[in-house]
Amino acid sequence: MSCYDRRDLGLLLLRLSTGGALAAHGAQKLFGWFGGGGIEGTGAAMESMGYSPGRASATAAGLAEAGGGTLLALGLATPAAGAAAAGAMAGAAAVHAPNGFFAQGGGYEYAATLGLAAAGLAVAGPGRLSLDHASGHTVNRGWMVPTALGVTAAATALVVGTRNRRVRTAREGEQQALFEE
Repeated sequence: MSCYDRRDLGLLLLRLSTGGALAAHGAQKLFGWFGGGGIEGTGAAMESMGYSPGRASATAAGLAEAGGGTLLALGLATPAAGAAAAGAMAGAAAVHAPNGFFAQGGGYEYAATLGLAAAGLAVAGPGRLSLDHASGHTVNRGWMVPTALGVTAAATALVVGTRNRRVRTAREGEQQALFEE
């Protein structure tokens, strides 16, 4: 490879696979494509998982996955794209965490893998086979990496923390109701 090296090709493959999977998951949530529930079905599922309001949660998760995934695949605004996708996957991992690590048991393995790959791309950058490179890295500056990851981490901690408190309170209410019977 004269102009591009193995690193550029590897980053391209990682971006296409991670971004493509994320974009497809987001399309399930937003549009009901690929067997997804769309906003209404995903919103109801999000409510049942403790993310409230469900419709707004479905929209936010769908946009972070579809938008972040598409931008990652294109290699455009890589820090923001990777951070948004990583935040959405942290929210998904929180739902699956009680089931352990492995996906076959309902665990968080898949969500964690996609989230860490997205965060890794935000840190490593998209490589030269990207729209960021073609545009002179106007939306891929060094300072954008810690900013995007920091803002996303704070927002994700707030959303997941609120969800976890809501689930814990509901569980305690159910246990109290059983005790009173």
